[in-house]
Amino acid sequence: MSYISSFTTLRSIDSLSIVGEMGGNKFFSRFLDDWLGRITDFGVRVVIALIFFVLARYLVRFVLSHVERLNGRTRLDPNLSSLLRHVIRIAMYVGVFVVIANIVGFKPVSFAALIASLGVGVGMGLSGQLQNLAGGVIILVTKPFTIGDYIVAQSAEGVVQSLSLFHTIIKSVDNKRIYIPNGALSSGVITNLSQEDIRRNEWSIGICYNEDFERVRLILSELIAEDKRILATPAPVIALSKLSASSVDVLIRAWCAGTDLWDVYFDFNKRMYARFNAEGIDFPFPQLTIHRNEV
Repeated sequence: MSYISSFTTLRSIDSLSIVGEMGGNKFFSRFLDDWLGRITDFGVRVVIALIFFVLARYLVRFVLSHVERLNGRTRLDPNLSSLLRHVIRIAMYVGVFVVIANIVGFKPVSFAALIASLGVGVGMGLSGQLQNLAGGVIILVTKPFTIGDYIVAQSAEGVVQSLSLFHTIIKSVDNKRIYIPNGALSSGVITNLSQEDIRRNEWSIGICYNEDFERVRLILSELIAEDKRILATPAPVIALSKLSASSVDVLIRAWCAGTDLWDVYFDFNKRMYARFNAEGIDFPFPQLTIHRNEV
């Protein structure tokens, strides 16, 4: 009897171990199938998100190009047009990011909570950018310049290329791109060299003390009259401005169109130099006279 009962017990233990092994294998198989399914599903979502992102970039470019054409047809203010393009671009990319997050599997509620929690920290870190945003609005309202104007501001000068939410881009005469924060730009001094149609050139030349000022003035008047780009109104000015240590300084002021400013300035320098040499008018050099007393 004991042998039979022992054999029965051993068979029961073997059966339980086999069942346990089969159950463990089924659990592991289900666990593996579950994770493989999740990874496959996530991979498919990522691929779909990438495809959507590529298509969305083309959509953003398409919309921005049509907005630019529409602005050209409606003759919208260039500053507002530039700012509008930046706002539309940012808004569309934010929408693309939200859609991609939903495709990947982030729930809208948890995504909104994440954005809200990050908003406080990001807002504190970007307090300076809020000033730039306000500065952009001030520039848009007050209009101290527009796209294409030549300005001098914040130790930089150049042609205004675009106005964005946080900074203004200008291109210098030596083809450098300069980014000026809107906050500093709106609260600082801005010199706009393009708003007026005419501008004034100014020259200051020195002649020797033994030269006849009236003769020099007559020659300069002839040089001014020869250049048709120099305006008669306002009238040019030729004056003896200063008696310096080694020269008599003559001041010339003449007005011309803003687009001709530098051409007139350099051409007049060249013609004046050639004419003075032809007339025998000397340009003085710094000199010091020493008197020696014999003892």
